[in-house]
Amino acid sequence: MNALERELTGRFGARVGRGLPLADLTSFQIGGPADLFVTVESADELSAALAAAARMGAPAMCLGAGTNLLISDRGVRGLVVKLGRNFDCCRIDATRVAAGAAMAFGALVETAIERGLAGLEFGEGIPGSVGGGLVMNAGAFGGEMARVVVAVHGVTGVGEIRALSKDEVGFAYRRTNLPAGFVITRADFALEHGDREALRARVAELRARRTARQPRGLPNAGSIFKNPPGAFAGSLLESAGLKGARMGGAAFSDRHANFIVNLGGARAAEVRALIELARNRVRESSGVWLEPEVKFVGEW
Repeated sequence: MNALERELTGRFGARVGRGLPLADLTSFQIGGPADLFVTVESADELSAALAAAARMGAPAMCLGAGTNLLISDRGVRGLVVKLGRNFDCCRIDATRVAAGAAMAFGALVETAIERGLAGLEFGEGIPGSVGGGLVMNAGAFGGEMARVVVAVHGVTGVGEIRALSKDEVGFAYRRTNLPAGFVITRADFALEHGDREALRARVAELRARRTARQPRGLPNAGSIFKNPPGAFAGSLLESAGLKGARMGGAAFSDRHANFIVNLGGARAAEVRALIELARNRVRESSGVWLEPEVKFVGEW
């Protein structure tokens, strides 16, 4: 790791950190430190960082907005890369939108609506970045990323800059089949012309529905479980008596059973134990084995 740190410091200087705590960079406010951490501002810089880690046999991952994931209390071994401000942007040409991976998904939705472009309204209220939303094929209210994305740009785990077609991304329900280690830098969307006022009204309606159903004011990572075929995870969890169930500083929300909230000082181990408890109880009560939507990251 010292050799990798020296090489990265030679290229990125003070942007390289050792033992950086990651909890403050996640929506859960949970997680241990990264062995090495660096912020990159271009695809070329990302390529150099990932190539260096690959040459030295060090694992590497990209941390986006820190939603939809649970970082281990022990932290993350190897290199954690974060996309900088230069990836927080978008370019619009008629109905085509090119959005940087670090752009907040909600900001992209707002930008599209202000330009009278339809297709992204489902993203209102979905936390995280464009890149993170793509990785998990984020969706809600009948829409999802797969329906509007036409190409994805990024860097492979060995530092190769590539563009992937929609088919190569391999969209599936709440996941993608991206190449191992692939880090998204930009996404291209094909939208449609729409009535700006009608789009605003639709987004306001979806915002109200989310506000009425989802927890507010406490750190969380969004939905914990994927909806199984023909059912809703939240309903299964509530039927199994999980609403409000607590373990240490972590608890299932008493507002929506498919959210775990950090009541203060929660540890990743407590959240994961609560997840396993819930899976077992739901299987016992309904015969359904829930699949986590949240990603487990780091050393467990």
